[in-house]
Amino acid sequence: MAYVVMAGQLFLSLSILIVLHEMGHFFTAKWFNTRVEKFYLFFDPYFSLFKYTRGETEYGIGWLPLGGYVKIAGMIDESMDREQMKLPPQEWEFRSKPAWQRLIIMLGGVTVNFILGFLLWGLVLWNWGSSFMPAENATYGIVVDSLGMDMGLQDGDKILQIGEVPFTKFAPNLLRREVIINNAASMQIERNGQKQTLAIDGKFSDILSRHENKGMQIFGFRYPFIIDSAIVNYPAKAAGFQKGDKIITINGAPTPFYTQYVKAAQSNKGKLIQVGVERNGAAMTIPVTLNEKGLMGAIRQLPAMSKETYSLGEAMPLGVTKGIDFLDTQIKAFGQMFKGKIKASESLGGFGSIAGMFGYSWDWERFWHMTAVLSLILGFMNLLPIPALDGGHVMFLLYEMISGRKPSDTFMEYATITGFVLVIGLVLYANGLDIIRNFF
Repeated sequence: MAYVVMAGQLFLSLSILIVLHEMGHFFTAKWFNTRVEKFYLFFDPYFSLFKYTRGETEYGIGWLPLGGYVKIAGMIDESMDREQMKLPPQEWEFRSKPAWQRLIIMLGGVTVNFILGFLLWGLVLWNWGSSFMPAENATYGIVVDSLGMDMGLQDGDKILQIGEVPFTKFAPNLLRREVIINNAASMQIERNGQKQTLAIDGKFSDILSRHENKGMQIFGFRYPFIIDSAIVNYPAKAAGFQKGDKIITINGAPTPFYTQYVKAAQSNKGKLIQVGVERNGAAMTIPVTLNEKGLMGAIRQLPAMSKETYSLGEAMPLGVTKGIDFLDTQIKAFGQMFKGKIKASESLGGFGSIAGMFGYSWDWERFWHMTAVLSLILGFMNLLPIPALDGGHVMFLLYEMISGRKPSDTFMEYATITGFVLVIGLVLYANGLDIIRNFF
């Protein structure tokens, strides 16, 4: 069921984005009195799942969920309608319009994607605000995993700055981004009360970008295990644990922090353990038998979070700012990929990878945030100068406007076929990576 929810979110998000993208082409074409023969969600080779005709346009849903399209009369696109192109140009055809009008029509889809991405990002901030933990609230410093240790971090360190960016909000992914995208060569930390600089080896740009390491947290915040509540029908409730109890030992061994408790508990699955507790300033020992998973059913208290709320007037400009920052990161990531510092095989992912970002439960805040992100990605990817994508058409139109020479229909046909094969190949490659990662 969880996978169905995840896939359903992806399907709905992409359907919204595809329809609105194609509407950008549709309405700009209509604006310049250009005939639109088809408007389709998904592709419809040989047959469609649904269609109806209104006016001069056939609207429908195809069976191949790899995108969508509008078929604009007199335009060489993925429909490869050569017969129409052999006829004399008509005033209502795309090829009869001035180059500047054709350019606007081709930019209509990505324009909608960018506007929608900024709009949704702003609306998410307006409706839900943004929650974060101030780095200063991580009073016990960080706890690091093996990758963090390789980078020179230690449990208890306090991160002050990564590269040129101050670490004011506790965000482990900031380290990954600054190293991979911005080539951060050092970080400022506080260790045992002393400030110092840690050099970041250049090899970590490649290591952190590997798919196998994307799930690694690198570091988290370190904190003691203070019980917030005990779950009914779990051992902790029956043993008498109370809200505010601070766990300090397991079988006499000190466990001042939660991660140490977890390690000790996992070594005693299904066993009776003696838990040292500090309650209202007094020390006591509570015996409890862990279940077969090493759990006793106690929910821990977490460090205090902060939440920023925004008025609509504040949220919309901030949505644009965050969207531009995101696009800037994507452009830099492409640059790193072309330089060979990021491997395409480690960074690309197909529908499975995208669906995983929505999560296994339906959360509207996450859904609309992910839709905003995908809208910006869709706009950016469609602007790439690849024939068959909007960016390819824009490239040829700019050539025509600058040189005064229009590429021949034959050239456009072959360019479009080449681009379409390239795009389909990239889609198959990205989804093939997902299959290999998950099943082999």
